[in-house]
Amino acid sequence: MSDLHEPPPLNPTQQRITDELGATRDERPSFEPDLGASVRHWLEEEIAPLLVDADELPLFVSKHKLMLIHSCPTRYVAEEQQEFEWTVPSARGSVAHKAIELMVTWRGTPTPIDLVEAALGRLEAEERGVGSFIASLDDAERAELAGRANDFVTTFTETFPPLRRQWVPVAESRVRAELCDGALSLQGKIDLSLGRADGTRAGKVLFDLKTGRASASHREDLRFYALLETMKLGVPPRLLVNYYLEAGEPHREPVSTDVIEAAGKRLIDGVTKIIEATAPGADTKRVTGPGCRFCPALTACEPGTAHIAALDRTDLSVETDD
Repeated sequence: MSDLHEPPPLNPTQQRITDELGATRDERPSFEPDLGASVRHWLEEEIAPLLVDADELPLFVSKHKLMLIHSCPTRYVAEEQQEFEWTVPSARGSVAHKAIELMVTWRGTPTPIDLVEAALGRLEAEERGVGSFIASLDDAERAELAGRANDFVTTFTETFPPLRRQWVPVAESRVRAELCDGALSLQGKIDLSLGRADGTRAGKVLFDLKTGRASASHREDLRFYALLETMKLGVPPRLLVNYYLEAGEPHREPVSTDVIEAAGKRLIDGVTKIIEATAPGADTKRVTGPGCRFCPALTACEPGTAHIAALDRTDLSVETDD
């Protein structure tokens, strides 16, 4: 009879992910101790002159806003002007991520639906944001939301290795950087991180948990988080991983100074475009892509509606805007 205290064996997918993402101490890169301060100084020198022309300060920038402004300035402006409304599909991720956050510190071995139901209760008790939306649902709508979140959490537990305490797992970790005396606020929330820095030697791995198909913007999202982590800790993460739940596939990128520099340049360019797009009387550029499906300005955008019609005809559209 096996020892009841032994951890359950990993399935092949869990073992492969463990092997692919692990690293010995000697395999982890080291960085210059002044890297974080140098990155902050560089960004402030480049961005401070841009903020002189900003329509409103402080300017708040997130990974989602950067994705929007780089994909289509018209969609960026439309979303900024529209009040966000929760739906069951959009709330699914919030509930699932809260469930995984609870999983990290939960005693025992709860089932995914146990975690989802606890997450629903915790969020609803907050009485704001998605919590207010959850409180407004009828029984059928709440059951639908719980079912969708349960699918997310179950898939995660089936394909991802069980989170060990020695890995220092942290879910829904907020990260923030204030630049230019607070005139620019960079904000993010990391789905999951494992590991930690050892002096100037990188050790942390950042994860974004994704559904749907891979997108180039997903890599840029994590690079943005790596940039914030570098300014926060002075040491970049070791690895960035977009984890696609439905396929059980980690798309990883080792972090180097080149990656941090690329993220910084994208941020500077994004701030420039945001200021230009929100200037009074600005004529924003329209750029078509799969994200047109989620644009509030779609019905008044001829290039966008034509693009979506073409996607539907060729069955190349995506189902989510994660």
